[in-house]
Amino acid sequence: MKLKDMYTFVKKDLQSIEAELERSVSSAHPLLQQSGTDLLKAGGKRIRPVFVLLSAQYGDYDADKVKKAAAALELIHMASLVHDDVVDDADIRRGRRTIKSQYDDKIAMYVGDFIFARALQLMSEIREPAAHQILAEGIREMCLGEIQQIKEQFDTEQNVRQYLRRIKRKTALLIAMSCQLGAIASGAPVSVQRNLYEFGYNAGMAFQLTDDILDFTSTEKELGKPAGGDLKQGNLTLPALYAMYKVPGLKEKIMDYYAGKGELKPLLAAVKESGAIEFSAKASAAYLEKAVVAANMLPNHAARTSLLKIAGYIGRRKF
Repeated sequence: MKLKDMYTFVKKDLQSIEAELERSVSSAHPLLQQSGTDLLKAGGKRIRPVFVLLSAQYGDYDADKVKKAAAALELIHMASLVHDDVVDDADIRRGRRTIKSQYDDKIAMYVGDFIFARALQLMSEIREPAAHQILAEGIREMCLGEIQQIKEQFDTEQNVRQYLRRIKRKTALLIAMSCQLGAIASGAPVSVQRNLYEFGYNAGMAFQLTDDILDFTSTEKELGKPAGGDLKQGNLTLPALYAMYKVPGLKEKIMDYYAGKGELKPLLAAVKESGAIEFSAKASAAYLEKAVVAANMLPNHAARTSLLKIAGYIGRRKF
């Protein structure tokens, strides 16, 4: 089953969010207009807006109100990717040239800032103060995660706890907020908001763990960017950290590679042969189990069925 088949009953509202995104990135400035259009054309799973829409089903569902929050969260995600590409010096994402590779770092940073600002404009139409407090705290944590990643880049002495804290800030919190804010925007009960947050957090951790596995196991065509990019860029993810622990001398070889000696291909092979992929897959499955527990505590609704199906998709996706 394809991802889009798991939430067909919100398909119409998801289309309206796409139109909202197009309006949000439009600008009288040609460069901003082109950059925003390029980002939207690159596509994406739109998993965050989907979670907003599904979570909002547990309250007084108002599509016009909820779509503002959904579009805002997707814009925040898009802006963070633009900034990520500058930090990582990435030229390709989703099979397309990044904003920084088309223009330069300075322009890319301001394009990201512009998209962030548009997200905040959309959120200003949500009247619940709690929503803004949660969003502000979430963005703060995301920034800390970005700084943490820069600080830990090429650091072969980092541990798994640091890695998990990093992916929590960079990925899981925004997905958790998507679930939580959808519920808040529709006035869902607080207990439901908490369960949705727990679902989103654990699904988000599993989502990023799966991403980090696929960086070692998928092809460039499947990923839409060069395979092995994380290790090459000095972003040491769980598979690499586990392999360094299990394989004698691998850490030293990775350090040599970062010092300009050796090649990437043998390192990728060593990680895959170490059992790191299987170990990381088990870690992802453990988070998904927690996500399923949280979802099963929600009231029986078509939205719950969709959330559970998406959790299953996260566990088996190949790109």
